[in-house]
Amino acid sequence: PTGSLYLHCDPTASHYLKILLDAVFGLKNFRSEIIWRRSSAHNKLSRQYGPIHDTILFYSRCDNLVFHPGYTPYSKRYIATMFKKRDERGHYRMNELTGQGTRTGDSGKPWLGYDPTPRGRHWAIPASLREYLPDNGRGMSPQQMLDVLNENGWIARSDDGRPTYKQYPGAGVPYQDVWSYQSGTEGTLECTEDGIDADVKWLDSEDERLGYPTQKPVGLLERIVRTSSNEGDVVLDPFCGCGTTVHAAQKLNRRWIGIDITHLAIALIERRLKDAFPGIAYQVNGVPKDAAGARDLADRDKHEFQKWIVATIGGQPYKGGKKGMDRGIDGYLHFRDAEKKPQFAIISVKGGATKSGDIRDLKGTMERESAAIGIFLTLNSPTREMEKEAASAGLYETGGQKIPRIQIFTAEQVIASSVRVY
Repeated sequence: PTGSLYLHCDPTASHYLKILLDAVFGLKNFRSEIIWRRSSAHNKLSRQYGPIHDTILFYSRCDNLVFHPGYTPYSKRYIATMFKKRDERGHYRMNELTGQGTRTGDSGKPWLGYDPTPRGRHWAIPASLREYLPDNGRGMSPQQMLDVLNENGWIARSDDGRPTYKQYPGAGVPYQDVWSYQSGTEGTLECTEDGIDADVKWLDSEDERLGYPTQKPVGLLERIVRTSSNEGDVVLDPFCGCGTTVHAAQKLNRRWIGIDITHLAIALIERRLKDAFPGIAYQVNGVPKDAAGARDLADRDKHEFQKWIVATIGGQPYKGGKKGMDRGIDGYLHFRDAEKKPQFAIISVKGGATKSGDIRDLKGTMERESAAIGIFLTLNSPTREMEKEAASAGLYETGGQKIPRIQIFTAEQVIASSVRVY
């Protein structure tokens, strides 16, 4: 009941999905249409404006939702223009302690020689000041509250003698529905050297890119998870792709569930979580757990078996796992040798019958691609002739180490995590 849904889809379908969401959740539970700037400018375009934003639809189950958005810092220019005075607490401006209209109770009575009634006003202590009063001012008259505030330096007289209070800038502007990183704004915000909306900046760092076409920056999902959940809550991403949502949820101490249809995505998420959170414990359901499971996957879908086993050893499927001519390459494994030089291995996968000719083909592909190592992944145990053919490829030498240039691993070895390529 306290949950929220954030849905992203591209412009070809998001408007249709909004109609469905209105039907499921009701119009009153539509909260926001968030515009997120996902890239920098596009120059090479014709007959359209540069598509640099995505739309995220935000719905709740009911009014009792978890919602505590963060803040975007004020600009230094805004602070300098609107908060010109300064004391030991920082920049401030003077603001009213009275509201329009007269009152006959205590709020209409004078305080320190100032009577608001002849001026058609009454005392109205703002909520932002009440937190500095005992028990938030409960049981206190306006005059008693003003006494406490005055003693603690919150009250100052205006030029005409009217009591006003010192208003200091808050944490910033609560999140609005446009999340747009602004390049070139670094150093223009108060209390930070970051640019505007730097936490949701588009992916431009190779360190964060995982080669997944729809990958989002962790900061974007952190903003969503932090706003609409509490520590210990459950975050579900039923189309989790490369796992950015579960990464953000783990980082923010939420429980999480991620679901995806491809074994490539699941293996990528596992590697991502292990790299980011060493020692993390989790369960993976629906992937091969033993040799029989690997054989079942290969029998059902050889292409998915190929992507699963390549990703499980830390490789990248050829052309992202798309079907088509593979030129004898099912995947790549990039690594640094003992001398820290970047190298790569060619991966070949066989989910059915194998023969020594398969190893000769891999050897030829390695020579054509100038690969340091060849990895042959197979569902079945290799024959003696295959092992002889692999041994004939010789050794790869680095830093005094001698490593077989062609290495053969079975699915059972891969599942047991007993694969060590270099």
